[in-house]
Amino acid sequence: MTQKKITVRINPYGKTLTVPEQTTLKDVLSEFGVEFPCGGKGTCGGCRVRVIEGTIRKDHSHQVLLEELDLEEPYRLACKSILTHDVTLEIAQFQHIILTDNTPFEFKPLDGFGVAFDLGTSTLACQLIDLQTGQVVDVETRMNPQMTHGADLVTRMAYAIQSEGGVQLRDLVRSAFKDMIEHMVNRNGVIMNRIHLVGNTVMHHLFGGLDLTPLSAYPFKTPYCSALKYNPKDLGLSFQSSVPITFLPPMGSFVGSDILAGLIAIRVLNQKKPVALIDLGTNGEIAIAYRNRIVYASTAAGPAFEGTNITCGMRAASGAISSIELMPKGFECHVIGNAPAMGICGSGLIDFVAALLESGKMDPGGQLSVRSNRIDLTDNVYLTQKDIREFQLAKGAIATGLEILSNRLDLAPRELEKIYIAGAFGNFINLNNTRKIGLLDYPDNKIQRMGNSALLGAKMSLFGKDNETSEILARSEHVALETHPAFMDIFARNMLFNQNN
Repeated sequence: MTQKKITVRINPYGKTLTVPEQTTLKDVLSEFGVEFPCGGKGTCGGCRVRVIEGTIRKDHSHQVLLEELDLEEPYRLACKSILTHDVTLEIAQFQHIILTDNTPFEFKPLDGFGVAFDLGTSTLACQLIDLQTGQVVDVETRMNPQMTHGADLVTRMAYAIQSEGGVQLRDLVRSAFKDMIEHMVNRNGVIMNRIHLVGNTVMHHLFGGLDLTPLSAYPFKTPYCSALKYNPKDLGLSFQSSVPITFLPPMGSFVGSDILAGLIAIRVLNQKKPVALIDLGTNGEIAIAYRNRIVYASTAAGPAFEGTNITCGMRAASGAISSIELMPKGFECHVIGNAPAMGICGSGLIDFVAALLESGKMDPGGQLSVRSNRIDLTDNVYLTQKDIREFQLAKGAIATGLEILSNRLDLAPRELEKIYIAGAFGNFINLNNTRKIGLLDYPDNKIQRMGNSALLGAKMSLFGKDNETSEILARSEHVALETHPAFMDIFARNMLFNQNN
């Protein structure tokens, strides 16, 4: 008997697919970069879709999950949906912004071509570089396919530790790596010289097929902080076998080679005055350098800044409110892609909190002044008291990290001469609003947006010598912020919003 086929129309892509009956919607949508932040447990609502036409039946457990997430008709959770009828869907997540890099830098010309590859938790970006001219010849970007098993590191690590989970995640990202590089090489007909990868420590371990168990439990220390070295045959690449492929070493358990690359990008070894590098990504990481010393730490900051754990939060994609201005008649919003507002991303969240503080609808302690504990931004995007508390934890974590690391070098945070902000998020934040809420209370001339500093540093490392990386690592010291005797007092103080704005 021939199996029935189901037609699935996907908006806003304008795609139409034909799949066998009983196919799970999660399998259909994974190739479109749809995230499953909770790993498909149905608890986060991040994979919600809207049924425009047709039917997706829901059983009792699916209905309970929808009710717990305050989602009504015509919404469904992709991770809990099985296709039995033709259907037209609108996906809440689409057209993600993936940041590449075109920053010029000094270099000594080499022969051949190289690839710099930034293996991010959410996104993958690589560039083909002419090592003679330093020019970017080609670029490939895509969403990290591992996100079908969790958008955050904790969920993905839990999946990896399960039987065969680590192998699946390794194979997913290696397959994407292979495809992206071979597309560029084949399009351009070039001879490869070397390939450098960077990423956080979990991505390093997943790519290498290393045991994540040490990172999943106290004291959260891994013995695997060395560079990973391969030849093309190891990774299934078809070009010449002599090309060295190196995944640069993590700095520590939760500070990866993406931060090492960022330090290369800011020429940290040449810095004479105190400087800080801050990555406000999925895992907030901070490094401060002064007088031949580098101290670094990771903070539990990224999830709120990237929209995770916020009721209407989402990543910086079409439909995300990315900036907000307080006007006499209310809030004026800019939505990425000029699309209907579907949620709010990290930069918009900062603006919203600053506007609430300025308007008096929230006090410096973060308490909303409305009885409903909810403030509407649009008809379907709002912020709750719980969201404010979540944001305060992230804001407090970054400010606390800056303070404790500065003190470790006998500095006050205000003595930092330059603050380099890494990552896509840093490119879009309103610096005036970061000052209003006390997140980064520095004048504009002290802050430099670096964009994708991990990719820039990976490119620069293609021209560098191993002793540069070794020197940075030799000067570096990990600081466990929570072991500071006054950590809780400092953290509690830094959760407050500035009271003099």
